[in-house]
Amino acid sequence: MTAIQVATLDELAPNEAKRVEVDGIAIAVVRDGDGTIYAIGDRCSHGEVSLSDGFVEDCTIECWAHGAKFSLRTGEALSLPAYEPVPVFQVVIADGAVLVDPHATVDERAHEAQKAQEA
Repeated sequence: MTAIQVATLDELAPNEAKRVEVDGIAIAVVRDGDGTIYAIGDRCSHGEVSLSDGFVEDCTIECWAHGAKFSLRTGEALSLPAYEPVPVFQVVIADGAVLVDPHATVDERAHEAQKAQEA
């Protein structure tokens, strides 16, 4: 894995997202209310607008433009008008640094395994 530091834990407030760009890939780095960090493609699959400007609640992010919701775990579109998923990227936390590999997408099983290792 070629993970690149995109933030520190201190830079990510609960229920907020931060837009970063790594290797030309726009990524929303999100901290949910429980403190879990996610990295998801930063473009809504419906409106081509930044998801990092959206609203974070539980394990979802809502697009500010048209209200489509996406799972932070899987990237799945959970509500219309979006129906296509967005990518979810592997996140590693090391010594307070948040690292993301923009070329490694994950599925929910991998994310749950990663979360268990960090606990």
